[in-house]
Amino acid sequence: MTIAEDLARTIIDPKAYSNREVVDAAFAQIRSQHPLDKAVLEGIEPFWVVSRHADIKEIERQPEIFHNGDKSTFMTTIEGTERTKMLTGGDPNLIRSLVSLDGQEHKALRGVVFPHVTPRAIKPLEDAIRGIAREFVDHMLSFDGEVDFAQDVAFLYPLRVIMTVLGVPQEDEPFMLKLTQELFNNADPELNRARAELSPEDMLKSLWETTMELETYFKAVTEKFRANPTDQINSLIANAKVDGEYLNHRQLMGYYIIAATAGHDTTSNTTAGAMWALAERPQLLKAMQDDPNRINAFVEESIRWEVPVKHFMRSAVSDCEIGGQAIRAGDWLMLSYQSANRDEAVWTDPFEFRIDRESNPQIAFGYGVHVCLGQHLARMEMRILWEELFKRLKSVELSGPGERTISNFVCGPKHVPIRFTVN
Repeated sequence: MTIAEDLARTIIDPKAYSNREVVDAAFAQIRSQHPLDKAVLEGIEPFWVVSRHADIKEIERQPEIFHNGDKSTFMTTIEGTERTKMLTGGDPNLIRSLVSLDGQEHKALRGVVFPHVTPRAIKPLEDAIRGIAREFVDHMLSFDGEVDFAQDVAFLYPLRVIMTVLGVPQEDEPFMLKLTQELFNNADPELNRARAELSPEDMLKSLWETTMELETYFKAVTEKFRANPTDQINSLIANAKVDGEYLNHRQLMGYYIIAATAGHDTTSNTTAGAMWALAERPQLLKAMQDDPNRINAFVEESIRWEVPVKHFMRSAVSDCEIGGQAIRAGDWLMLSYQSANRDEAVWTDPFEFRIDRESNPQIAFGYGVHVCLGQHLARMEMRILWEELFKRLKSVELSGPGERTISNFVCGPKHVPIRFTVN
């Protein structure tokens, strides 16, 4: 039995994700009727839709069976994969980053940065990040009662943090923000490179142009940090060696690009989503101010609530069984983190924003060997921003309709207009 065509089309449609309730409703139906079943759509390789929390965890803990990079790591068409292979010389993924690597290569490259982003390693950054947070809280309050929180705070604060950690000069931040939005929001006419509706062929061309622009930038970064190494992340990447050799071109560029783009965009989406939730729930701000010790619960719930990375794809390399279904070698699977983080079997009231949950095993950062490398830094910077902002806000509400980006991969609020008062 396969998933109904209308449901299958909804969960891969970039425009559907700009109205989260539509996608949530589709996945709720899938979890109820087809929790692990195949979608068959014209022009797309048939794929399993993995909608439950437990099934995604089971797949994520078996990276030797479920590979990231053998096929496209992101939802795409058959034609899109073939065009990508033509551009890359056979690789189904445009960018060879950590999320599209497997086995020993993934382990070796992940090890380049991992020791530097553990909770202990990033603890010394807290004071500097708090200084940045205060700067952006002051910036927000300078708008005198009304601001687009997504555009003027949430997009910019995590950008400043990650660029500081990477070693990117402040004057390059607008360039990095622009290219990040082009990369992740290619289907959104407001944010993509052409600022227009694009055909699938033009989307790929646009992505390739953005990737080439990033590679040109990071070629100079490599030269700079090999000549003068520092302890910043970009220098670690530039000077990393595996088996005595520098990373090859695609490994090097993929590492820079994922660090410089996913390193802030996912946190921006979560931060904007958390403010949207606050603005719709007056009691939530009061609850946080009455009990500041709930800050970690607030951050964790905002991550579950927004789920900035909507999916990753995996491909099976051997026959196995997941959730009672026989998966065959060569099968392609869509792991929906949006659905898993709404799983009724795991959360009471999954469609409510609650900071009183006894446990919150969200998997928006992924799970297993591919869990997000920057998860601890993301939590720290969100916690610090809210600590600084909650001290100064008296009230907050939406001053107009919020808007979400058009994307089925990494997406979230792009406009969160709010009205606020201060203490």
